[in-house]
Amino acid sequence: MATTSYAPDLTAGSAPLSMRPTLTGLNHMISAGHYLATQAGMDILQAGGNAVDAGVAAGIALGVVQSDIVNFGGVAPILVYQADTRKVWSISGLGYWPKATRLDDFLQKHKGTIPAGVLRTVIPAAPDAWITALERFGTMSFGDVAAGAIRLARDGYVMYSLMAEVLEENARNYARWPSSAAVYLPGGKPPRAGDIFRQTDLAGSLQYLADEERAHQGQGRLAGLAAARRAFYEGDIAAAIVNYHKQEGGLVTHEDLRDFRVEVDPALVTDFHGTRVHSCGFWCQGPSLLQMLNILEPRDLKSLGHNSAAYVHLLTETIKLAFADREVHYGDPRHTDVPQQALLSKEYARQRLAMIDPDRAGPDMPPAGRLPSAREIELREAGPGDTARTDPRLDTSYVAVVDKHGNAFSATPSDGSYNSPVIPGTGLIASGRGSQSWAEAGHPCAVGPGRRPRLTPNPSMAIRPDGYVMPFGTPGGDVQVQAMLQTFLNIEVFGMELQQAIEAPRFASFSFPSSFEPHTAVPGRLMIEDLIPKEVGDRLAAMGHSVKWWQDRNWRAGAMCAVRHDMQTGIRWGGADPRRPAYAAGW
Repeated sequence: MATTSYAPDLTAGSAPLSMRPTLTGLNHMISAGHYLATQAGMDILQAGGNAVDAGVAAGIALGVVQSDIVNFGGVAPILVYQADTRKVWSISGLGYWPKATRLDDFLQKHKGTIPAGVLRTVIPAAPDAWITALERFGTMSFGDVAAGAIRLARDGYVMYSLMAEVLEENARNYARWPSSAAVYLPGGKPPRAGDIFRQTDLAGSLQYLADEERAHQGQGRLAGLAAARRAFYEGDIAAAIVNYHKQEGGLVTHEDLRDFRVEVDPALVTDFHGTRVHSCGFWCQGPSLLQMLNILEPRDLKSLGHNSAAYVHLLTETIKLAFADREVHYGDPRHTDVPQQALLSKEYARQRLAMIDPDRAGPDMPPAGRLPSAREIELREAGPGDTARTDPRLDTSYVAVVDKHGNAFSATPSDGSYNSPVIPGTGLIASGRGSQSWAEAGHPCAVGPGRRPRLTPNPSMAIRPDGYVMPFGTPGGDVQVQAMLQTFLNIEVFGMELQQAIEAPRFASFSFPSSFEPHTAVPGRLMIEDLIPKEVGDRLAAMGHSVKWWQDRNWRAGAMCAVRHDMQTGIRWGGADPRRPAYAAGW
C-alpha cells in the first residue's frame, strides 16, 4: 500500500467523480448524518472547542433533528483518538438490562419474543457517554455543547422528506402511546416535509441538565458535568422514567439508573496492510469489520476489479463468515466468554478465507469457527411478504470530527422513537435497544439482568501511522459494517477520493439472522444498487446468490460519513453520503 499523502486529482479539467465535492479544510472538519447537526458541531469548532466537544454537540443535535432514529436517551458508542498520545479509546455508550429482568418472563409470558414498549428498555447510556467524553477528553461544558440542540428543539427546524416519510409510515406505532403521539403526531397527524417541527419537552430536558450544571460550575468544570449527569440519572428525568415504568409494567428502577456508568477502554484494532483499523468491543458488531479485513488481507483485491462479480462475491462470502462468528461468539464480555484473541487472529482469518469457493456461493449461513466450541445457527426465514428485513432499520446516525490539533472523534448515536414510548414530560425515550437481545436460553446475547444487547451501531477509526487519521461510520443496522468495509476498501485499495468512495455503488447481504427482534434471515439474499451493471448481478445469480436490486443510490445501503486528516500536508478532507441528509463542513 502506498504511503504518499492523500492528494486526489482536483484539477479543473478532470471529469466529476461524484455528485458532491470532497471538502477540504486546514483547521478542522466535521461530517454528520444531518446538516444541522454538522452546523452545531461546526459552531463549537469555530468557538475553539476540540473534536470531542464538537462531536458531542453534533451527536446531541442528531437526537433532535433526527429524533425518529436517534435519541438523547438512547445509545452512543464512541471512539476518541488523542493526537498527543496516539491512543484510541472506546466509550461503550450502551446500557444493560435492569436488575429485575428475568429471561423466563420473556420465554413464558411473551413466547420467546421481546415486545415493543417499555419491556425493551435497557438503561439509557447516551447521556453518560456524552458527558464521559467531555470529562475525559473535552474542554467545554455540557451547556456549551448542548446549546445548539436546545435551540433546534425549542425553536424548531424544517421537517425534511426522509424523516416525514418515517413518521408517516410509523404513525400507528406512535399512536400506541399518548406521550409519543403528542410529540410525533401533532394535531393527530405526522408533520409533513416543509412543516416546522418543535420539541419543547426535549428542549426542557436538555436545558434542565445545563441548568443543573451551571448551578455547580463554581466548583469547576468536572463538578458541573457531574451535576448534569446526576440530573439525568438521579434527578427529575430519572424520576419520570421510573414513574412511567411503574405505571406501564416496566422494569427500570432508581437504583438501575443511579448505578449506571459507561466503560472507557482501549479500542480493539487490526492491521490491514499497515493501516490500523479500530473498533469498539465485542458488545457491538464492530469487531466483525476487523474480522472481514483480516480475511481479505491476503487477497489481491485490486486485481479482481472494483465491484466486479468476483469482487462482490468474495466480499459477500467474507461478510457471511464474519457474521456467523458474530451470531455464535459475540456478546457482552462481562457475561459471555468471548474468544476475542482467536477471533481477531490472522491465522484464524486465513482458515476462514480457505472456506470461500471463488466460483460458487457458500452456505446461506456458514458455520462459525469452533473456538474451541460453537453452537448451531438456526435460520428463521423471513416470510415472503416481509420487506422489513431488507429495509435496514432507520434507527441510527453518525458523526466524525478532526480538530486543529489532530484529535479525532467517531460516534454512532442511535435508538428510534417508534417502538418505545416517549417518557411523558421529557420528550425523550428510554433506550429500547433490548430489541437486539435474544429471548433464547443459551444464546450469547440472551436477555438477563446487567447484560448488554449486541449493538449494531459501531463507529470506526482508521489510522495510517504518520500518514492519516480517518474516523468513519454509517447508520444501517446490519448493513453498517458492510458499507464501512466497502467504503474503506474503495479508499485504501482502489485509491478513490473520499466523496467518490462514499458515493460508489454498494451491495449488502441479508443471509444471516437479523440483529433486530424477531431475528429473521433472508437466506442467500444479496441486495445490489442498480448502478452496478446488470451483467454483474446475473453472474452473481449464476454463482448461487439470490440477487435483488436497489434503485439508484439507496438510503437502505447506509449513509457513510468520513473525515480524513492527512498528517503530511495538514489537510482535512470531508465526505458525506447523499443517500441521506448527511453533510460535511470544514475550515
